[in-house]
Amino acid sequence: MNVFDEKRTELERHEFMMGVERGRLAVALDLLTDSLILVGQHGVYCTSSRNPSVPALDLQAVLSGMEGAKALVQSVMEELRAQREAARDKGASA
Repeated sequence: MNVFDEKRTELERHEFMMGVERGRLAVALDLLTDSLILVGQHGVYCTSSRNPSVPALDLQAVLSGMEGAKALVQSVMEELRAQREAARDKGASA
């Protein structure tokens, strides 16, 4: 089963509210957030041998990559919103 089947309800709701592109990005953000939470919880039990107060190095790398991906998705969503607003403002002034 692929993500489009698994997350059909969420995709339909977000695509209706935000449009196809932003809706899919919103669901992707939700998936990234859920994954970050799970990896973070795992990091509590899988700590670094050098510094037990931080997650193991492999988990730190995974968390960093996921946080970066989340930031990129958020920036694309913001850019799409700004473009939509600019087009709407341009149409209203014409």
